[in-house]
Amino acid sequence: MSNWTFLNAHRCTKPEKTVAPMYVSTPEFGFCGMFRFMLDGRAVRCVASDGGGWRHVSVSIEHDRRCPTWEMMCKVKDLFWDANDMVVQYHPVRSEYVNMVANCLHLWQPYQDGKPQPMPAPPSIMVGYK
Repeated sequence: MSNWTFLNAHRCTKPEKTVAPMYVSTPEFGFCGMFRFMLDGRAVRCVASDGGGWRHVSVSIEHDRRCPTWEMMCKVKDLFWDANDMVVQYHPVRSEYVNMVANCLHLWQPYQDGKPQPMPAPPSIMVGYK
């Protein structure tokens, strides 16, 4: 249920004190850009990109030291992707950790030739009954 009408209304289209020029975009940039909006009473900042075989969205709460909640991450997922798209949060090996923004979480989807790529996933029964 991606919502590009909402996202484009909240796209950062000009540089300002808290938006570096490299994050400025217009709807012609498609998936890529910075988006700022209110979610569950908090100011959320998302930086989206789609290069190198991946679609990626970083999610942080502005002026807050807490990480986004599971519920927030689900809502952000629904803003950027459709309900049938699978995206993941990775926990890399410690030697590959990168932390450019404290308390920022990331959503990832392999993406090539204009479409999502298959990704292995365990059966849902391994989590619990539906």
